[in-house]
Amino acid sequence: MSSKYEPLAHDIVRLVGGKENVSQAYHCVTRLRFILADEGKADEDAINALDGTMGVIHGGGQFQVVIGPHVANVFEEVEKLVGATGSNAEAPVAAEKKSPLDAVIDFVAGTFQPVIPALSGAGMVKAVMALLVVFNLIDSASQTYQMLNIFADGVFYFLPIMLAFTEAQKLKCNPILAAAVAAMMLHPNWSAFVSAGDPVNFFGAIPFTLASYGSSVIPIILVVFVQSFVEKWLNKHIPNAVNLVFVPMLTFLVMGTLAFSVLGPIGYIVGEWLAVFFTFLSENAAWVPAVLIGGLCPVMVMFGIHNGIAPLGPVQMAQLGYDSIWGPGNIVSNMCQATAGLVVSLRDPNHREAALPGSITAFMGITEPILYGTNLPLKYPLYAAMIGGAAGGLYAGLSQTHRFATGSGGLPAVLLYIGDDTMMHMVNIIIAMVIGSVITAILTFVLGNIFDRREKTNGSNSSTQPTPVPAGEDAVVANDGATTTTCVSPVTGIVHPVSESADVAFSSLVMGDGAAIDPTDGTVVAPVSGVVTVLFPTKHAIGITSDDGAEILIHIGIDTVNLEGKPFTMNVAQGDRVTAGQRLGTFDIKAIEDAGYSAQTMVLVTNKDAWGTVSLVPNGTVNAGDQLLELSK
Repeated sequence: MSSKYEPLAHDIVRLVGGKENVSQAYHCVTRLRFILADEGKADEDAINALDGTMGVIHGGGQFQVVIGPHVANVFEEVEKLVGATGSNAEAPVAAEKKSPLDAVIDFVAGTFQPVIPALSGAGMVKAVMALLVVFNLIDSASQTYQMLNIFADGVFYFLPIMLAFTEAQKLKCNPILAAAVAAMMLHPNWSAFVSAGDPVNFFGAIPFTLASYGSSVIPIILVVFVQSFVEKWLNKHIPNAVNLVFVPMLTFLVMGTLAFSVLGPIGYIVGEWLAVFFTFLSENAAWVPAVLIGGLCPVMVMFGIHNGIAPLGPVQMAQLGYDSIWGPGNIVSNMCQATAGLVVSLRDPNHREAALPGSITAFMGITEPILYGTNLPLKYPLYAAMIGGAAGGLYAGLSQTHRFATGSGGLPAVLLYIGDDTMMHMVNIIIAMVIGSVITAILTFVLGNIFDRREKTNGSNSSTQPTPVPAGEDAVVANDGATTTTCVSPVTGIVHPVSESADVAFSSLVMGDGAAIDPTDGTVVAPVSGVVTVLFPTKHAIGITSDDGAEILIHIGIDTVNLEGKPFTMNVAQGDRVTAGQRLGTFDIKAIEDAGYSAQTMVLVTNKDAWGTVSLVPNGTVNAGDQLLELSK
């Protein structure tokens, strides 16, 4: 970020013993964390005296330099100085035990998501081409058309190289070597062999199956998966002195042979089977994927399953040239969620502030803000959107609507449905979106009225969640012009002033004023209504900016960054909108304490200078959702 932190970073690195003394460096919310080869080389007094540091803490085998809220900016400069030592922008995360399904979803998402921008860009170029042809602005036989086609098809033809690179990054092997192996499979001379149809025998003994790998997906995924093991084995057994030469050479020889003789052909056959399956689905049950995706997409997003299913679209496109598995149902679902949020903003002024911007974002294809900020907490708009999405998806499926390029699931993506020299696919997806949106709008009004009457009859919200106390809506302007607002407790436990925290970085109030809570329950709720602006990768710290500008930090435990996220489960993401009292996630108090750490949770107003007074309301025990802090300015 800003180079103004460069001198401080230089001084810190020099005073901890220099780059050569740093085995690892990362940061948490408040401090730089170093693992030093020799802590005796660090000049602790000199570091304490630096302008920009707030102290040094020893703990867990780490040399910790307290910086404050701008620690990420300082670390950005530190990383430039010690990056070659294996420093990390985040705490080192150990291999976490995952279920087989989670592992597959994580692998698929990590491989496909990085290439989505390229696929989206190429898809929009194809959409522009189709429009130019439809409106007779260019001829499909012209050189202009051919060049535009090259602009778009280059991405799809060389997709194996991009997937090889991203998969290798995911599997932590050399992405350049993986891309090079993919390039072998796309070499023009191999394409010439395939076109000629003459048998190819390696050394006269190993037959190479004649198969074309351009625009393919499955073959390169298999190849790089095996390559990750081969490469790691070679790195382990070949001396460092000759590693640079012999590891790439042997990788090419081994993987080139396996790619053309075994792995590539297997992937090619699997791809052909998938093509048969996709074709069967399109001809005999085209409505099934669109209905399932259209109706269940919000649930898939909540559980992260969409990351494993969405890549079926590009896979089908690689095999058949179109996608009917993911695209149609997804865009209909997104429009229905956006419509539900829009209706909420019109019928319920209390939720307009969150629902209206979230709805606009959803119309552009990003649904998390409206899903987590409005539809899921209120429930009835989510039900309406799911029913409407299934109905719209049914029409899209029955009309066999296809998209011909990969892109977002927002309104601009309707252009991706121009193809097969017709506009009918685009017309049909628009009709599907209208059907889904109209049904969603009607159901949102109807279900909203039913839910409202039920709440009035019950006299209170029957939810087991703490009663929301939206900070922004509870802001009150006093007679003297002062603004006051409230912050509820995110956890249940025993309250102390934050000045009594066992962590000096918090008790010194350098991070902000607030409370320290010894939790007795592991449920975390939002202290204010606003947007999640910080969610640390290790899940132990969450920052929320309230609707009236209060910046609230929830820091669960002391030094729990070292637990690498294991005791924490968070159900929100950075950028999500939340309401006060909404459940954010859970943490395992026993696991934290068994690991030797304190679960004491800090709730801080980090922009305390913007508030004249930050007052701690309760003493003793507090329940999650009870008033905790009162802010005034």
